[in-house]
Amino acid sequence: MSPFTSLPAIPSVAKKPVTDTRHGITRVDEYAWLRADNWQAMFKDPSLLDKEIRAYLEAENAYVEAAMGDTAELRKTLFAEMKGRIKEDDSSVPVKDGPFAYGTAFVTGGEQPRYFRIPRDGDHKDETIRDLLLDGDKEAAGKEYFRLAGINGTSDHTLGLWGYDDKGSEYYTLRVRDLSTKEDLADVIENSGGGGVWAPDGKSFFYTLQDENHRPSKVFHHILGTPQSQDRLVYEEKDAGFFMGVGGSLLDDFIYIDIHDHESSEYRILSTKDLTAEPKLVAAREPSIEYTMTEGGDVFYILTNDAGAKDFKIVEAPVEAPQKANWKDVVPHVPGRLILDHSAYARHLVWLERRDGLPRIVIRDRKTGEEHAIAFEEEAYSLGLQGAAEYDTDVIRFSYSSMTTPSQLYDYNMATRERVLLKTQEVPSGHNPDDYVTRRVFAKAHDGESVPITLLYRKDTPLDGSAPCLLYGYGAYGITIPASFNTSCLSLVDRGFVYAVAHIRGGKDKGYHWYEDGKMAKKMNTFLDFIAAADHLVAEKFTSYGKIVAEGRSAGGMLMGGIANMAPEKFGGVIAGVPFVDALNTMLDDTLPLTPPEWLEWGNPIESAEEYAWIAAYSPYDNVGTKPYPPILALSGLTDPRVTYWEPTKWIARLRDRAPDAGPYLLKTNMGAGHGGKSGRFQRLEEQAFDYAFAIKVAGKM
Repeated sequence: MSPFTSLPAIPSVAKKPVTDTRHGITRVDEYAWLRADNWQAMFKDPSLLDKEIRAYLEAENAYVEAAMGDTAELRKTLFAEMKGRIKEDDSSVPVKDGPFAYGTAFVTGGEQPRYFRIPRDGDHKDETIRDLLLDGDKEAAGKEYFRLAGINGTSDHTLGLWGYDDKGSEYYTLRVRDLSTKEDLADVIENSGGGGVWAPDGKSFFYTLQDENHRPSKVFHHILGTPQSQDRLVYEEKDAGFFMGVGGSLLDDFIYIDIHDHESSEYRILSTKDLTAEPKLVAAREPSIEYTMTEGGDVFYILTNDAGAKDFKIVEAPVEAPQKANWKDVVPHVPGRLILDHSAYARHLVWLERRDGLPRIVIRDRKTGEEHAIAFEEEAYSLGLQGAAEYDTDVIRFSYSSMTTPSQLYDYNMATRERVLLKTQEVPSGHNPDDYVTRRVFAKAHDGESVPITLLYRKDTPLDGSAPCLLYGYGAYGITIPASFNTSCLSLVDRGFVYAVAHIRGGKDKGYHWYEDGKMAKKMNTFLDFIAAADHLVAEKFTSYGKIVAEGRSAGGMLMGGIANMAPEKFGGVIAGVPFVDALNTMLDDTLPLTPPEWLEWGNPIESAEEYAWIAAYSPYDNVGTKPYPPILALSGLTDPRVTYWEPTKWIARLRDRAPDAGPYLLKTNMGAGHGGKSGRFQRLEEQAFDYAFAIKVAGKM
């Protein structure tokens, strides 16, 4: 029996068929009109949205609220639980940088972070010595959406560059703040990528500018006191398939211009000794060759997959001649050891690697070559390498957590190997790790591969198939979902759910090959791995078919659409957050914000009939049929530049049209936010409470 009873009338949506013929194949899209013709302008000013489209989205929101009306009290309870696990007046342990240490803090009831600094060796728990640099709550006042991009100080610690997005469209405004008076200068940069890097003298900075298709395509140099219109163009990337970022070195000796797509990269560097010079090319981009750089005094350390190093290696090159001909292996390639990140300091080289699905941090003495590793003993855990803000240091910072262990922050002395626990995440409402179990199990995929699954459940949860399960997945871009502590999911686990993360192909959980085997022509492995994970959990009696609620966001939302088409009978419900479900139409439209850069992940159906066929085989919108779909909740953001609002909107409309007797299908559009949902920390919890209320409702646990 459906948990949804007495539903109101479904919102009416018109059909206005549009045909498209490619490679001799004609498709009809009856809901193409839901894409606003003025979407570029609307992202910057949502009030410009077409009235008919707005009315339909608002009708869908009203329908969702009616359908979920019986969960109102449950949502309040869930929100209270989640909020109760967060220390409201929490603050970070400040990071030392010159005469100060910089940190962030929240106040009780506050939605946004506050940025502060204290004297370098001051007691960070003493709030009276905090110098408040930027108050996020004050800046956000009166705005429906507000997200800070942080604050970046000059070398002399007198000025700070900060940014904000107040639409959710990820066009950031940059301002410059006098850190002594806390007043902003007249300088204003519009439509930036969100951050910038100061020149060493603190009189100018570099930033990226977003073009009309939402691509950071230009790097500019801004001199304080001059209008943005006079900024010097430093470099322009004209290939629509590449993004750019700009950053600086710890030694203030170089500005890095990082140009990349999903599988190749190129760096251009600018010596800060001559800010007017042309950026110097390090190594020209090559298909499937990636590299990232960090400073090392007289050398650069470069992390790369060049020369067959599929799981990456670290090379060094002279600062004066960093071209590929001068690259020398420092940390050789070892198959199965995926090097994820690296940093260098005056006496040590540090990298984060993953072996057998688990991370560890490795430190090498630059003089002796001696290495040692930081690792932990739990069956599944997460490590974060934060490093340091200074080059001449022996102390780095890292974090550790697991599904049962709250996050722990450590300072680590690379010379003495002393590990100092700085902070353990507080759970004000209480948390006993001994009440829970974390496990790592493996499902057998259709082709014999072993798919890792991380599990969290209470010790008293019956493992006889009666427990409901929330199964989360992503599986794209090489992104690995860490086995980290998550206070929100405890609200499900404490209600008898098994919480599971399927580490499917498309991520890098088992090395770079795990990513390659879940993209382009092999994308179908991602969907099949997730279904295999569900099958394994049922076979081992962690749950049963019909009791599994599947969840994924963005590319993981595509996963949700795919598995709903392929195995709808196995799931009791589907939560698809900002879901990339109209994959074929999007990849056929090179005017959309992220289409050209995405072709290396999914394929280019414009140029290739074969790649068209790949995407057409799984694109959720194109494969909707008359099937026994479970209840589906689709979530979108009106100003989302990554997965545009019309993708889930069209998908829900087609589901209702082609499988009217299944579902129901719910569409919830955030009319004042983008890809990440609401911006405030408690606002996000309210959204999470809504999602979990849906899961609890469809699992019959209300």
